Amino acid sequence: MDHGAHNMAARCSMHMLWNTQIIDTCIVFSQWHIRSNLQFFFSFLAIVALGMLYEYLRVFSREFDKRIAVKLRIQNGHRTPLTASGRSSPKRHGDDAKKTDLLNGSRVTKKQGFAVPPLYRAMRAVLYGASVGLSFFLMLVFMTYNAYLIFAVILGAGAGHYILGDTIEPNGLADKGMACH
Repeated sequence: MDHGAHNMAARCSMHMLWNTQIIDTCIVFSQWHIRSNLQFFFSFLAIVALGMLYEYLRVFSREFDKRIAVKLRIQNGHRTPLTASGRSSPKRHGDDAKKTDLLNGSRVTKKQGFAVPPLYRAMRAVLYGASVGLSFFLMLVFMTYNAYLIFAVILGAGAGHYILGDTIEPNGLADKGMACH
């Protein structure tokens, strides 16, 4: 009996502990199976790029929200400029409106601001969904517990933040950074 004739296909290796395995690592899907050092290198670069893309989506979403806020202020007759954080000023729709919290009966202030038209809301929702989906995907990459892939996620986020975070808003809200949600 010749057992050497069996062609044993390489299988994905899944570790639940910190590891530095390269060959037979599967990244999120069994179809993303690393069979060589070169594949691993290109996968590493792809994950760095995804980390940078996540940071780009965050920055783009913030800028998109600011542009919408400016348009809504102009459409509603408020021509005073917004601060860098998108905040402004005097009275807006919903100022001083209060409602009763159903759980404890306390008074809470209603949201302030302008109503966002459905098209802009849909566009913001798509950006938000893409950002959340990408962040969960990167979390799954992180959960391979592969030191190199974890470093790729961190490197991509850090590089993206460095490249895209060239300005800071003195009155801006603190960013929550890379998070699953």
